[in-house]
Amino acid sequence: MTTAPNVHVLPQTDQLRALHTVIRDRACTQQDFVTHSRRVFRLLLEAALDLLPFAKKEVSTPIGAVYEGLEPARDPYAVSVVRAGEAMETELRDMMPGIRVGKILIQRDKQTKLPHLYYKHLPDDIADHPVLLLEPMLATAGSALAAVDVLLEQGVQEERIVLVDLLASPQGLQRVADERPHLQIITSSIEERLTEHAFMLPGIGDFGDRFFGTTDSGARP
Repeated sequence: MTTAPNVHVLPQTDQLRALHTVIRDRACTQQDFVTHSRRVFRLLLEAALDLLPFAKKEVSTPIGAVYEGLEPARDPYAVSVVRAGEAMETELRDMMPGIRVGKILIQRDKQTKLPHLYYKHLPDDIADHPVLLLEPMLATAGSALAAVDVLLEQGVQEERIVLVDLLASPQGLQRVADERPHLQIITSSIEERLTEHAFMLPGIGDFGDRFFGTTDSGARP
């Protein structure tokens, strides 16, 4: 696929590839998985914040000079898609203490295979702020788009949403580009493809299970 202009991929440096090598390894311990995932999250979140609007601001330096700088035009909010998205929250709070964080719980119906909204709790004034939508895995994009719909229903403008993904599939990115062309996306890797069972290749396994320790191994597809 041709990457849409609103899809931003982290520079594929040797350092990033080394971090991915650790977390993609099925033999990786939970401690190493969490530590190295959080390092990638920091890179992703810094890049995501750079996509938000800024306003000019002048400050005086310690030697009395004027620095013509920038500040966020509006304080960003974050919304995590439970539960994998919650893995990004600690790193974000370290970067931005006091940031307001909402929650959305979406799960796929076992019979219809369609995403279903089970829970949402968002700041009352979320429509007035840019939003970082935290969802590490963008496979079919069904859950991510359902979460975006929740934000749109709350009045958040599509172009003010930045979807933060650890991994993204070409199919998922294409679907988002088709259905929500003004949505911004930042990811650390575009995978090769989806399998017939909608797993990403080469993939990382079940991210939430590996991060939170609810499985003994990363060996799941």
